[in-house]
Amino acid sequence: MLDLRRLQVLHEFAVRGTIAATAAALGYTPSAVSQQLSALEREVGTQLLDRTARSAELTDAGRLLLGHAEQILAMVEAAESVLAAQTGAPRGRVTITAFPTAAVAFAPTLAHRLRAHDGMQLVLRQTSEGSGTRQVRTAEADISLIDDWSGRAPDSAAGTLRHYPLLRDPLVLAVPEGHRLADPSVPVDLTGLLDESWVTAPSSEPSRAAIDRLLSDVGGAPGAVWEFEGIGTIMSLVARGLGIAAVPSLSFVSPTPGLVHRGIPGAPAREVYAVVRATSVRCPAIEVTLRALHEAAEEVNRSLAAELGGPPPT
Repeated sequence: MLDLRRLQVLHEFAVRGTIAATAAALGYTPSAVSQQLSALEREVGTQLLDRTARSAELTDAGRLLLGHAEQILAMVEAAESVLAAQTGAPRGRVTITAFPTAAVAFAPTLAHRLRAHDGMQLVLRQTSEGSGTRQVRTAEADISLIDDWSGRAPDSAAGTLRHYPLLRDPLVLAVPEGHRLADPSVPVDLTGLLDESWVTAPSSEPSRAAIDRLLSDVGGAPGAVWEFEGIGTIMSLVARGLGIAAVPSLSFVSPTPGLVHRGIPGAPAREVYAVVRATSVRCPAIEVTLRALHEAAEEVNRSLAAELGGPPPT
């Protein structure tokens, strides 16, 4: 009979790519990981890894077994969730990954809501663009906060993942305090801003496509565009008077000295979702965390409405 722990090691190896990274993720030594995989090979009677002095990779048989292992582990997680739901008490560690602005915006409410459950531990990690869904699918994370600029709702009802909409996050204009549009009585007209320097995200990021679309709708590209990685860097440069920017409104959940933000009529927006494996949604710890995320989204919406004026984004 196949050993479930060894199947988990095989799964982690497929996710991490190396024996050393697998050992670090599982809290084992590299030698222990190699021994577990060798024992699994003896159990199935065939070679699962091609090993060299410096690397290892799955054989065809290893990839075949991996597909079955993922199904088995998913069924085990579903069974554990159902049994945990019988107790009704949320327990254990829940790992959330989030893009940076969401991590900052959601963390206070999450910490406040979940600290009431003594048996739970929350781990919130920032993740790189586009990796959140993969981390949930591979069980590196339990929940991930992801953003989508496409305007198309994800269809996951029959899949292995569930997407829960949290909020809509439109682009807003960020200007330094001395800028003429820092005066709220002055209407925002982007056509008069194309001759200014704009500080933007790199062209490879989804938000940049939304910004380019916004500007093209009012007459074309700005005369000068400066590209920088990271929303914190962009906000800092704008605060120093080195340009203006269109940024997601979540960037202003925390006050930024030297900056003023203005709403942009008809601006593109991203949708923010919580992604979770379908096999874990009945787990009490996941359920209370999803509720806390929805409550956090409501608080963020209220905060943004107070900051930007007008009704909360929907």
